[in-house]
Amino acid sequence: MSPALIRSEARLLVPALMFIALVVAAVASLGTPLITSVATTFHVSLGSAQWTLTIALLSGAVATPVLGRLGAGPHRRATILATLAIVVVGSALTVLPLPLPFAWLLVGRAAQGVGLGLTALLMGVARDHLPEERSAATIALISVVSIIGAGVGYPLAALLAEFGGLRAAYGLGLLVTAIAFVTAWRSVPAAPEGRSAHVNVAGALVLAGGLLLVLFLAGERSLWSRHLAVAVTLAVAAVLLLCVWTVSELRTETPLVDVRAVRHPAVAGANIAMFVGGSGMYLLLTLITRYAQTPHAAGYGFGLTTFAAGLVLIPFSVLGFVAGKLTPRVRERIDGPLLLAGSAAIVGGGFVLFATARSNPAELLAAMGVLGFGVGSFSAAMPGVILAVTPKNETSSAMSFNYVVRSVGYSLGSAIGGLVLAAGTATGRLFPNEDAYTTAALVGVAAMAITTMVSLALARRRSPGTSRTGS
Repeated sequence: MSPALIRSEARLLVPALMFIALVVAAVASLGTPLITSVATTFHVSLGSAQWTLTIALLSGAVATPVLGRLGAGPHRRATILATLAIVVVGSALTVLPLPLPFAWLLVGRAAQGVGLGLTALLMGVARDHLPEERSAATIALISVVSIIGAGVGYPLAALLAEFGGLRAAYGLGLLVTAIAFVTAWRSVPAAPEGRSAHVNVAGALVLAGGLLLVLFLAGERSLWSRHLAVAVTLAVAAVLLLCVWTVSELRTETPLVDVRAVRHPAVAGANIAMFVGGSGMYLLLTLITRYAQTPHAAGYGFGLTTFAAGLVLIPFSVLGFVAGKLTPRVRERIDGPLLLAGSAAIVGGGFVLFATARSNPAELLAAMGVLGFGVGSFSAAMPGVILAVTPKNETSSAMSFNYVVRSVGYSLGSAIGGLVLAAGTATGRLFPNEDAYTTAALVGVAAMAITTMVSLALARRRSPGTSRTGS
């Protein structure tokens, strides 16, 4: 193949990968702005409606390591197309007027969540089929787009729900996922020859059980206050399942995730930073959107509609994308772990800003912008830190594990926010005291301080010759 043709295909492949990553992230986030509409449309409680978001996160976390292992083999293209087909079918189930509509809606949302596992596979495609200097920047942007997709999907879904109803909002998901499937079919190349991948089914089931319990416990905050013994029992069961899975992965010849590689100081440190940092990042995102929608009657807040609250996410998406574009260039001069540390410090600054200045919407926009820039930089730097010590054929598997860690961290951040705000809600009151938001913000500052210290420790362990390209 001529160099000119290679460059032409690369130009087409990059926007295709970006679009697919954006679609799966945006569609998975559709549950967030539509929870109230789901509750009123299907006559269920807000707690039940919350599962339209939780179940997507659950299915995504369970599917991600399996898809990552399949993506490391010769059938990566088929895996991507099959996954997108599942997402399209799930999107159709959220729109069609079927019997037991709420049950089918949850099934559809679970199918849509499977698409979250595609991000690591898309990174593998970029690393295999793009020139070295182009692949690092593309992988960084894929990581960023998978985060800021929520900021794109939230206001669009809220606008459609406000003017066209719930089905119109979910109809958007069906449209864009169908386009993403066609895009992948036309543009995603086959994996290089000579690879193999075997899925450890037993290991996948044990990991799925452990993750299911972890994310369920993170999402069901009322379980800890009303049925503490049950919650503790489930938590112990989750820890045991994950321990059994780790031991089995070390012993099997066909591990779902190469746990030995995960134990590498660079990979382990990056995943710890992702877990703690992800908890803090999602915590601030949750606090700002919830504060913006709190009615004036609570003594604070701005009473924004769902659509208006979605617009608050625009600075998050815009500055996150800007940071994602800048980070690969900055990384030519600054090592990846130091970028992680700086990004975590920026997010911590967003927490400080929210804790001290939230008297008008402009201050919330500023905090959201700071959060977006920090998250964008953090997300863009993370793949390079991991892939610098990861073989090409293990790209999808290594990054899929990192995204499982991120999903668990996000769920934990959401749960922490809910618990702190619930603890600050007086008996008989619907909304928490404003001081509870300050307390939650301080928890976030602590989380980002830990993330910064872990990243700095990782930077000190890096050898001078470590590559910054992530190739």
